[in-house]
Amino acid sequence: MKTSLTPGQAYPKIKYYCSYRERCHYEVKEKLFSMGLLKTEVEQLISQMIEEGYLNEERFCIQFAGSHFRLKKWGRVKIIYSLRQKRVSEANIKRALQEIVDTDYQATLQKTALAKWNSLSKEPNLSRQVKTTAYLLQKGYEAPMIRLAIAGIRAVEQKKT
Repeated sequence: MKTSLTPGQAYPKIKYYCSYRERCHYEVKEKLFSMGLLKTEVEQLISQMIEEGYLNEERFCIQFAGSHFRLKKWGRVKIIYSLRQKRVSEANIKRALQEIVDTDYQATLQKTALAKWNSLSKEPNLSRQVKTTAYLLQKGYEAPMIRLAIAGIRAVEQKKT
């Protein structure tokens, strides 16, 4: 059986845990519970971390949404789903999604769609369309936007021939 830490012992560890990367409240709670702390102790430490600025859920959401969009090319649907899994408030999710610029979002979708479309060059057109759509849905993009992106790619391709 593992030993549990006191709040005094857990505080520097959780402070470090929150200092090198943004964390949401849920992640910090789970980490503190894994250290063997009680619910009242966890709540006290979380409120202390919020007061000291180590824990800010809005800041976490903005950073999470921005980095997953820019680095992993995730769409809004997947970002929303992931943030909901982390039990973040809807207001913070909405605020984070406002940070993603629509023109950048559409350009990223178009670039990702084109890359996938081109990687399937040996496939028949219908298969390319289905596989590209499935890939973009898995990345979290909205179906109407995917249809427009693929229609644009197909229009450019038809002009070439």
